[in-house]
Amino acid sequence: MGKIIINDVTLRDGSHAISHRLTKEHIASYAKAADSAGIHIVDVGHGNGIGASSLQVGLSLLSDYEMLEVARNNLINSKLGVHVIPGFATIKKDLSRAFEIGVDVVRVASHCTEADTTERHISYAREKGKEVYGVLMMSHMASKEVLLEEALKMQSYGAEGIIIMDSAGAYLSNDVKDRISFLVSTLKIPIGFHSHNNLGMAIANSITALESGAKILDGSARGFGAGAGNAQLEVLVAVLEKMRYETNIDLYKVLDAAEIAEEEIIEAIPTIKSISIVSGLSGVFSGFAKHVMRVANEYKVDPRNVFFELGKRKVIAGQEDIIVEVALQLSNKQNREAE
Repeated sequence: MGKIIINDVTLRDGSHAISHRLTKEHIASYAKAADSAGIHIVDVGHGNGIGASSLQVGLSLLSDYEMLEVARNNLINSKLGVHVIPGFATIKKDLSRAFEIGVDVVRVASHCTEADTTERHISYAREKGKEVYGVLMMSHMASKEVLLEEALKMQSYGAEGIIIMDSAGAYLSNDVKDRISFLVSTLKIPIGFHSHNNLGMAIANSITALESGAKILDGSARGFGAGAGNAQLEVLVAVLEKMRYETNIDLYKVLDAAEIAEEEIIEAIPTIKSISIVSGLSGVFSGFAKHVMRVANEYKVDPRNVFFELGKRKVIAGQEDIIVEVALQLSNKQNREAE
């Protein structure tokens, strides 16, 4: 079996699950454990990436630079990675500063049909000699043909690999096989897969991605992430070892890292709750769960109806304001029907 690259998103996607309240102690402790385990890349920062801390999507306890500096000081062998969404992150203010701190890997992300927004950020990161990947978020919202068109754009900008994100946990294994195998057959650069566990498919879908030709997989300790969470990293490593894939990751030490995450960082282990299932079925970003529950409670409407209406409108991350609009409309409809 060929070597697989593992990207650990515990200190980035996991930030969603604790309202972006990672502390320096959290980052130092987990980064050191992940490094000791031999994790290839450790992603660090606000859940929506560097530059994203805001009232709209959540304020971080620490600045991007504080988080990255602590991680850099505790990563010896593992590469330090960041998630970048143009519109949140600027080149001058955010990327250049991150490079000064010592970031090794940059993942430049866009909605699955908007790869053209990533050109400047990908090109800049390559010019600075960084390892650069293009990321297509909410990929279930596009056909494999459209994903290929967008991935080819990122490849032309200089991306050294393409990561397909199942941001809503909406995929079944056939969806993964169909898209990943199609991209692998056409692109000249490696393909990666980032799963969410809304329908309980995160590990199975990750393995399907590998069997379809993917070379990069994301995971987080205990599945720590928004909503139902991500592929559970320690389970993923164990399954890969059983299947004889080469990772060079120390299983015992990655299990130890997961214990540290649970004891020191995670407030509640991600589980597949009813609202997570609805999020996956409606194809809405997992990170919306807390916002939807809060707004639905305020307007006294069923959060499941909010999710399905958001799905009909094809709402994506960054459009959190529409949650209130939908809840208000559902509330008004309820009141009219009650009259």
